[in-house]
Order: sequence, then structure tokens, then C-alpha cells
Amino acid sequence: MARSISGILFLKMEFNKTYYEKEFEKLLNSKEKKKFFIKKSSASFKINKFIKKGIDSFELADFVNKSKLTAKNYWTIIICYYSMLYLAKAAILTKGYETDDHYATQIALGYLLIPDTLEREDLELLDQAHKIFEDEYIDYFEDARKESSISRYSPSKVYAERRIKEIMEISRKFIQKIRMILEE
Repeated sequence: MARSISGILFLKMEFNKTYYEKEFEKLLNSKEKKKFFIKKSSASFKINKFIKKGIDSFELADFVNKSKLTAKNYWTIIICYYSMLYLAKAAILTKGYETDDHYATQIALGYLLIPDTLEREDLELLDQAHKIFEDEYIDYFEDARKESSISRYSPSKVYAERRIKEIMEISRKFIQKIRMILEE
């Protein structure tokens, strides 16, 4: 399936849990000096801070989007992405890990929150299917990450109002789903 982000065509690949697992292990075990990508963490006090930052950021994006500012599209996209990033970091912390990189956050989110087929069947049997974090939310996060990067590093790009509405909607869905998971 092909998807277009601001005129750039991306092929949507099927979610590959094995890929996310391998990348997660690679980033977790990275020995890069002065930086970590993913690490074990017991800093659960940060969860509520990330939730608040995520929700506040989304409210700010909504405010900016409704404003008459000339650069509102640029800022709306970036702020929406960061709202998703903060909520993703909160969800990852609930699993005992912390991330320090945008790509690592996407990998940890996919590996730690998307259940495999057996887990999904168990959850459905327990009537908790509504709380499953589906792979489409990883697509939302990845789209927002790419769109945010494009808007930051291609400032002359003009974004269609339709794309801004899409970004706002996927951010809203992502935040609602993460909050539902965090409230379990």
C-alpha cells in the first residue's frame, strides 16, 4: 500500500515484529559513548510528566492551528509530533525502558506495545481487545515523525490544510490510545 506525505510517496510495509525486536536489542545494547538509545529504567516518576507534556503539546498544537499565524502549519505539525513522542515515552516507561532518540522511541513502541498474535488472542479472550495497541499506531507515529522532519528541514514547503487536519487527527487518535493503555 502506498501513502503520500506532502507529495512524497512512501510504501507502507507490513508491520514486522521480528524487525522491531532485533532493532530494539541492537539499540538497547549499543555501546555508543555519551549516548543511549534505549535503556532499562525505573524512572516511573517521569510517566506523568511525559503525559502532561504530551497533552499540553497537543492542546498547544490545536491553539496554533486555529490561529492566524503565517507559520502555523509548520508549527502545528511539529507540535503534534512531539505530543505523540511524549506519550510514547510515557508508555515505554511503563514497560521499564527509556528512550533518548526519535527512531529508538518508534522501535521501542513497536516492540514493547504491539502484542504478537498469541498475546493478541489472549487479550481478546480476556475481553480486553479495546486496549490492544495496533500496528497502525506505529504508522501514525512514523508518519508524524517523517512529516515533522520534512516541515523542520524544508521550511519553504507549503502544507495543505487537508494534511494539517490529517496530522491533527492521527495525533488525537494516538494520544487517546496511549492514554487508554496507560490507564489500565
